[in-house]
Amino acid sequence: MDLSLNPFSSGTRLRDMIRAIRASKTAAEERAVVRRECAAIRAAISENDQDYRHRNMAKLMFIHMLGYPTHFGQMECLKLIAASGFPEKRIGYLGLTLLLDERQEVLMLVTNSLKQDLNHSNQFIVGLALCALGNICSAEMARDLAPEVERLLQTRDANTKKKAALCSIRIVRKVPDLAENFMGSAASLLKEKHHGVLISVVQLCTELCKASREALEYLRKHSVEGLVRILRDVSNSSYAPEYDIAGITDPFLHIRVLRLMRTLGQGDADCSEHVNDILAQVATKTESNKNAGNAILYECVETIMGIEATSGLRVLAINILGRFLSNRDNNIRYVALNMLMKAMAVDTLAVQRHRVTILECVKDADVSIRKRALELVYLLVNDTNVKPLTKELVDYLQVSDDDFKEDLTAKICSIVEKFSQDKLWYLDQMFKVLTLTGNFVKDDVWHSLIVLISNASELQGYSVRSLYKALQACGTQESLVRVAVWCIGEYGEMLVNNISMLDVEEPITVTESDAVDALELALKRYSVDVTTRAMCLVALLKLSSRFPPTSKRIQVIVAQNKGNTVLELQQRSIEFNSIIQRHQSIKSSLLERMPVLDEANYLLKRAASSQATVSLTKSAPSAASGGSLKVPNGAVKPPPAPLADLLDLSSDDAPVTTSAPSTAPNDFLQDLLGIGLIDTSTAGGAPSASTDILMDLLSIGSYPVQNGPPATSNITSPDQAVTKHAPGTPQVIDLLDGLSASTPLPDVNAAYPSITAFQSATLKITFNFKKQPGKPQETTVHASFTNLTSATLTNFMFQAAVPKFIQLRLDPASSSTLPASGNGSVTQSLSVTNNQHGQVFDSMPVAGEYDFFSGCL
Repeated sequence: MDLSLNPFSSGTRLRDMIRAIRASKTAAEERAVVRRECAAIRAAISENDQDYRHRNMAKLMFIHMLGYPTHFGQMECLKLIAASGFPEKRIGYLGLTLLLDERQEVLMLVTNSLKQDLNHSNQFIVGLALCALGNICSAEMARDLAPEVERLLQTRDANTKKKAALCSIRIVRKVPDLAENFMGSAASLLKEKHHGVLISVVQLCTELCKASREALEYLRKHSVEGLVRILRDVSNSSYAPEYDIAGITDPFLHIRVLRLMRTLGQGDADCSEHVNDILAQVATKTESNKNAGNAILYECVETIMGIEATSGLRVLAINILGRFLSNRDNNIRYVALNMLMKAMAVDTLAVQRHRVTILECVKDADVSIRKRALELVYLLVNDTNVKPLTKELVDYLQVSDDDFKEDLTAKICSIVEKFSQDKLWYLDQMFKVLTLTGNFVKDDVWHSLIVLISNASELQGYSVRSLYKALQACGTQESLVRVAVWCIGEYGEMLVNNISMLDVEEPITVTESDAVDALELALKRYSVDVTTRAMCLVALLKLSSRFPPTSKRIQVIVAQNKGNTVLELQQRSIEFNSIIQRHQSIKSSLLERMPVLDEANYLLKRAASSQATVSLTKSAPSAASGGSLKVPNGAVKPPPAPLADLLDLSSDDAPVTTSAPSTAPNDFLQDLLGIGLIDTSTAGGAPSASTDILMDLLSIGSYPVQNGPPATSNITSPDQAVTKHAPGTPQVIDLLDGLSASTPLPDVNAAYPSITAFQSATLKITFNFKKQPGKPQETTVHASFTNLTSATLTNFMFQAAVPKFIQLRLDPASSSTLPASGNGSVTQSLSVTNNQHGQVFDSMPVAGEYDFFSGCL
């Protein structure tokens, strides 16, 4: 056969196949080329074509990289590996690493070939085997071939030792128990001169330290001196072209050795003492004008911070980070800020020396650097530097970007609240923030400000005057307007009469009409914000009592909102107008100044609210953490209250009311399924409807729980069994009937009435129950389905779901067509078996497991 006539024969060269694939103009053409080539390769495999086996494998690898299936060529890899020639083995091992992974069972067949090649006299074949083993080694292969790899670590050839060290890393990761086999060899190889061997062995030592505590202690005793010598030789070595990068000799080896030193020195004072000198030498001698040098310096700083270094060495490391902050490269500045945040826990004073540089980073053009620097500044604040740092941040607040103002405002408010010792300074800073970025201030911040003003009687006059001036200068900040409106309403007479003037203040002239003008302007300006307008109406009402001459004008302003479409504002307007017009005798006492707000109680509630918000955020992803459940019909299903005890959510001081319910269908259904349900009726009250349990059956409801004095609960069932609950104990759902020996089993001969399980405008489902004699754990349910519409329903099918401990068998329905207008029914039998009938459980299933029947289609 002439190969030139068939471009897709097994003898086609790899380059020809690639050229044909690249010449395809559409994806369909490419698939056709690949399909024909794969067919030719399959034919060659079936014919056991040995001449072109390596070429076929090369083409298969290219096809694999294109994303097409090539599993049929896996055995060809094994045949090539078993060949004697190096070219065949090279293609075979390359295919092995690409086409197979450690999860393939066929990989076990190659273990023997690998063992033979690891013992081969040709170093190149040994290298192929080591590379393949390092890429796809499984735990079983690691145990079988670890002795050969350990032996190869002691060979003379540097390349073989390097590959053996890398292969050992894979083995240790797969089987950490084998770490002790490589400890001695790894420590002895640190004396090598070849950098490729050294960097591989250092990485192996690092992996050994992670895998075994015993290996960590061994290397601390036997490898520290070798690592110091390696780092000193590399740092002091002359120019070597093969290892030089930007004037730095082998920075990769530098970094690997520094990382291993950090692992060995962490928590070990003796080991740290041995490496202190060499770390200081590296930190001082390495040039920082090249990226390679900066990488070494950063790793050196991280090592110093990670070990038990001396205080002087830590100061040197932090000074290096300070130099990084002046670098023009954004990446270097960012990692420096990250490291300085970690250094805050080690040496705060040393970081404080670079405060000015860090503040400059807050004003950086890069948003990531700004945010990280702001977090670091927040950590730097203490009682001694809070005022200058806050001043710097507030000054920058005026010129910062809008995207950054929210974060910056939140940090400033947090700093002022946390470190303020002077109420006057606190008020001044908060007034500045409200004036500059009041739209970004959170509600709890200005709430706290109002509470503080209420408690600071000597500063109330100063506060209302300062806020009035700020409101006149900048009335566009929402939070500022709210606080100012509240203060004017409460302390308006202090504003007009300049009461409680401070030495730092200058008197201002504000008339009663001016105060009303300010509130009227705020009411008109914030026509959309309901909260601000409501606060304005309250403030105007209070001023009508404080400033009687303005009462008529205020009444007109308030009356303008009588027809407001917002019910809240409409109601306030009507009620306030009535107070001003008809209740003059009680208006003054009704509109007295608010009593002093309890600051301690407010702060306690705020902290509790913040903690609850964090807890809710963390528990939100969990389905069992509470909250409402969405059901298919769009209704919201609250979590069953009895299950609160399962999640430890019940209150010890809120006992669940228990009482004797009526003999509703709930009771016998409990017995039928061997499951006790919650009593849902109040003491002496009417029994719950029979649809309560069906609401849960169809996943559209839950059982309500009433709180009241503890009482005895008698759950009446067909067998007249009585279950008693201890007073004050939450009454929870019994999973199975017969939880104790004293509880009698249900009477299988009892007659159970039928119930309507579901009924809507279109469908009605009725259940009849029957117990199997001698098998109390089994219940037969006969379901009857009736079509209530005027149209015939076809393709009818009923489906159900049960908890894990319940077995359900659905018999075929009598028909798949429901006659119209109730003219006939479709019946179907269900057999329910409770596999854990009569057993006691320590825990209960989650709420979802009580939805026995999920619905019908």
